[in-house]
Amino acid sequence: MATDVEKLRVEVQSGGELPKHVAIIMDGNGRWAKSKSQPRIFGHKAGVKTVRRITELAGEMGLEALTLYTFSSENWKRPKMEVSALMNLLLDTISKEVDDLNRNNVRLTVIGDLESMPAGTRDAMMDGIEKTSRNTGLNLNLALNYGGRQEILHAVRSIGNAVVNGDLKVSEIDDQVFAKHLFTADMKDPDLLIRTSGEFRLSNFLLWQLAYTEIFVTPVFWPAFSETDFLEAILDYQKRERRYGQVSEQIQS
Repeated sequence: MATDVEKLRVEVQSGGELPKHVAIIMDGNGRWAKSKSQPRIFGHKAGVKTVRRITELAGEMGLEALTLYTFSSENWKRPKMEVSALMNLLLDTISKEVDDLNRNNVRLTVIGDLESMPAGTRDAMMDGIEKTSRNTGLNLNLALNYGGRQEILHAVRSIGNAVVNGDLKVSEIDDQVFAKHLFTADMKDPDLLIRTSGEFRLSNFLLWQLAYTEIFVTPVFWPAFSETDFLEAILDYQKRERRYGQVSEQIQS
């Protein structure tokens, strides 16, 4: 007998166009742990298991990219003990998971300021990126030490340098030129953003890229987010009409 996940997968596959790129704000690890009278790191470790499940499902479904908000540039403000534990967890996770990613043809990429990360974590990430760089399946893109405003400022400085050096004219700057100077220059903008834990904010995540992204908010905390929850978010996406500023009649003609 087919499971609920299998039934949902069939429904999704026949329900219309799949999103090519899904971005997720993985929120609620700490609150999930607190609800179980456990320390916050317990929730972060459980969240890693959710990452593994959702990555596997996204790859099996044939999605092109999955961008996960892993550690924001603001997260350094958290208690030092929690930050240190998170860095160790990242190091341990990448070291253990990279072979599975490679075996499943998943390409690992990172957006954000890796240079400011602890050396061990940074080196493990760079090693994972290199090992999986020739894979052609799902692009697992981790937003790590990342902030949307910081990314936009980086792009502005890069464009400014190009203008000063004579490589670009001010009159040539448009949306496409700007996008080429973002960390996501080689990626399509997300079609769908999922935010767990019921919070209705972007939290400085992909501020430029989410301009026309469909948003799905669920009250489920990230460690409890299941394959069923992911598929239901995609089903909801498939029912929407993406108009990009036009009216329905224009889209349907």
